[in-house]
Amino acid sequence: MPTPSKKPRRAAGRRRQRGVVAIEFALILLLGVLPLLFLTFTGVMVFAAKQALTLAAADGARAALRYGDSNQRRLSACRSAQLSMSWLLKFSGQTPDCTNPDGSAGISVSTPQSCFGGVQCITVITSYDYDRHPFLPGTDWLMQSSLQSSATIQLDTNL
Repeated sequence: MPTPSKKPRRAAGRRRQRGVVAIEFALILLLGVLPLLFLTFTGVMVFAAKQALTLAAADGARAALRYGDSNQRRLSACRSAQLSMSWLLKFSGQTPDCTNPDGSAGISVSTPQSCFGGVQCITVITSYDYDRHPFLPGTDWLMQSSLQSSATIQLDTNL
């Protein structure tokens, strides 16, 4: 016949363990899962920013193909790039001045330059300074330089 003193000890031991699993779960969530989710979120946002910069540079270069003189082409390229990367510009609080597209606020449009025999080239460069405007505070150590993309188009002036 079992002794009556063993059953109360087991029950008392179980009662003392209540809540330990909840505390362990909370610690693992706070110290393990949340930092991993924050880093994943930052990585996704950096990838999206790189894609937006690439699209903005390509759209700006395509917009420079419109007819007009050199200044009209540069203005058109800057405005198109500005529209394509508008969410990045809003996030960083930058407003590029497209009347002077020489690198202000992350968009730079070159003047037409001779690049191949009889062909003029225009280069559109878009950039985002992650050090000054990180997606999550404290994650500026992830990027060692600013994000940048460029696109070059060729204008055949012989046509």
